[in-house]
Amino acid sequence: MVKSVEKFQIVYRGETLTYYKPGEWVFFQRSKESGGGYWLGRTYDFVFVIEIPYPVSLRQGIFFMDELEKGPPKEPDSPDDFYLE
Repeated sequence: MVKSVEKFQIVYRGETLTYYKPGEWVFFQRSKESGGGYWLGRTYDFVFVIEIPYPVSLRQGIFFMDELEKGPPKEPDSPDDFYLE
């Protein structure tokens, strides 16, 4: 699990993002009237790229980031190395 807060920032309702690193993950908290939750995306110069097209909880967002860090599943080196888990 993402253990370092340095891997992402959380911008709460009514606050602004004052500093960012290009490619850094950011959670923007939605208003309660809009249903709550967070928009999750990455910051770059002049753009915020939403990575998940719907609002998520912090837990869902952190899980999403963890899955991306793991990368794609490793393919077997040969057919003989293949097995079902």
